[in-house]
Amino acid sequence: MQPPASAADPITIFINETLLRVRPGLAAEEAAALYDPALADALRHGSAYLTDGRGIRLSGEDPVSAGAIIRVIRSARTRQEESDAHP
Repeated sequence: MQPPASAADPITIFINETLLRVRPGLAAEEAAALYDPALADALRHGSAYLTDGRGIRLSGEDPVSAGAIIRVIRSARTRQEESDAHP
């Protein structure tokens, strides 16, 4: 019989199909930084954003949970509020 998991035990998440073991409750952006510091930079500068496995946009502050699937999407735009329309 295994002892119960403690809150400090790492959890498994996936970022861009890569398995990572992180502490529970880690912010999604922090998890992305562990995966690839350059992607974390892109998130901070607005040239990338996070989605869950279904493609729903996440906040970088959202805490990760066991089994989370996170995708880092790079955008050619520099800010998400920019419009598709050209003046």
